[in-house]
Amino acid sequence: MPDIISLLTISLKSITIYVFIVLAIRLFGKKELAQLSIIDLVFILLISNSVQNAMVGNDSTVLGGIAAATGLFVVNYVLKFLLKKYPNFSVAVQGAEIMLIYKGKVLTENLDRAMLTTEELDAAVREHGVENCAEVDLAILEVDGNISVLSKNFAHKTVRKRRAHKVLSKNN
Repeated sequence: MPDIISLLTISLKSITIYVFIVLAIRLFGKKELAQLSIIDLVFILLISNSVQNAMVGNDSTVLGGIAAATGLFVVNYVLKFLLKKYPNFSVAVQGAEIMLIYKGKVLTENLDRAMLTTEELDAAVREHGVENCAEVDLAILEVDGNISVLSKNFAHKTVRKRRAHKVLSKNN
C-alpha cells in the first residue's frame, strides 16, 4: 500500500509530464492536434507509452493510478480556467489562429509557419467540399488544430453539412 508521500510524488510527476507535453505540442506545432497523419498518431501513442513510467514509476496499484489521474485532472482544470480568464495566457499557451488562404491566394509564409504542406492544405479544402484553394475566400488554422474553410458559394459548405442537408431533404 503506497503512502501519502508516494501518492503526492506520483501526482506531481504526472503534472510535470502534462505541462511538458503541452509545451512540446505548442513548440512543435498545433497541427498534431486535429490533422493527424499515421505518423502523428503513432507518435502520440508512443509518447503516452514512454511517459507512463515517468509518472507512476513501479507503482501499478489502483491508488497510484488514481493519484496520477487526480494530478492530471487538477492541472487540466487549472489550465482551462487560466486559458479562459486570461486571453494573453491563452495565446501564449495555445497560440493564435493562422490565416492560410485569403481570397483564393495561399499564404505560403503562414503555411510554412504552421508546418503544413500544400498537399495537407489541399486535402483540408477538399474535406470542406471545395475543389481547390483558388475557390476559397478564407482558410484559417484554428488554435485547436482544425482548419476552417469559408467560401461564398453554398455548395462549398463542409462535406458533412452537405450530407446532412441531403439526408434531411430525402426525409421531407
